[in-house]
Amino acid sequence: MNFWQNLLKILNSQMETPQAWGWFHLLFWGLSILFAVLLCVFHKKESPDRVRKVVFSVAITVIILEIYKQINYSFSYENGITFDYQWYAFPWQFCSTPMYVGLLAGIFKKGKFHDALCAFLATYAMFAGLCVMIYPNDIYTTTIGINIQTSICHGSMISVAIYLLYSGHVKLQHKTILKAMSVFACAMGIAMLLNEITYRCGLEETFNMFYISPHHPPHLPVYSSIQAVVPFPLCTVIYFAAFSLVAYLILLAAMGIKKIALFIQSKSQKNSASKKLEVLPAEEQNV
Repeated sequence: MNFWQNLLKILNSQMETPQAWGWFHLLFWGLSILFAVLLCVFHKKESPDRVRKVVFSVAITVIILEIYKQINYSFSYENGITFDYQWYAFPWQFCSTPMYVGLLAGIFKKGKFHDALCAFLATYAMFAGLCVMIYPNDIYTTTIGINIQTSICHGSMISVAIYLLYSGHVKLQHKTILKAMSVFACAMGIAMLLNEITYRCGLEETFNMFYISPHHPPHLPVYSSIQAVVPFPLCTVIYFAAFSLVAYLILLAAMGIKKIALFIQSKSQKNSASKKLEVLPAEEQNV
């Protein structure tokens, strides 16, 4: 038993709760951006298998960290080893789904199903990662491992999304959002089903996947106001539309950035060609 007790103690090592935009937060912002840059710099064109392996590897890493989180939340070593599962932390929240989607995207090769999964990772998952990494106040605790786990989890969503968009693995086309929407609809449907099953089974603990359960008080800042006045399930339609709109805006932003980059590249090439023409002898210019 000593081994397990020592292991639990290590996993439960404490620190002062990190502050938003403090050194810990900024450190993982920097690491997330660095990871994205490295992925893009070392990307090889026409290598879908390489992209698939990257997505799969990130998903496996996040899943391992999620298992650690579940162990940390569920086990206590104060009076021997005791197990008490925390149902509120069940891993099917909006921010949890990218690890399952990434795992499937890594398993299935290029095709319609794979493309839809990657489209979700490049849009909805990017939205999830940005939400938490911009406003992380609710995710930090006094447990070092949990803070690292959640930072890697959400930061990697941003890194992978940037890589998928930069590499062209996810097409910068308007119809891409439709592929992503199908995945989000399935994930949201599973969350609603889980919420209803646990309620019907008489689970007394809080179980509120995607925070859209009608059986628990509203939690999300904006959606809680909507859920309080709009009847279920109509409020979930608004939830789906709002999240999809933000995901689409992320796609539009990526499309805009690409156009600007191509415009700058075109201007640079024209200027370079003009300079070369200027240094040529007059008789060669007239050829």
